[in-house]
Amino acid sequence: MKMKSFAHLENSMPRPIEALAEEVLQLPSDARSRLLDRVVASLDTDRARDAAWDALAAHRDAEIESGSAVAVSGPEVVARLRAELE
Repeated sequence: MKMKSFAHLENSMPRPIEALAEEVLQLPSDARSRLLDRVVASLDTDRARDAAWDALAAHRDAEIESGSAVAVSGPEVVARLRAELE
């Protein structure tokens, strides 16, 4: 599969990508984090999927807070899965 070249877009932009990246990297980490969130959000157009994942996460958090579910660490989950696969 042939990759498309986007060089023509970079040349038409008011500021070269490298210069913009250098400027962004000079921002404090909290500002870079907020900017990253905005950029990622602009790329993600499946809002229904995001809302479903947010609802699921909120439901699971509520279960853990209420005590009806117990949180399991990532390493413990991996260990359990490995044991089941043996």
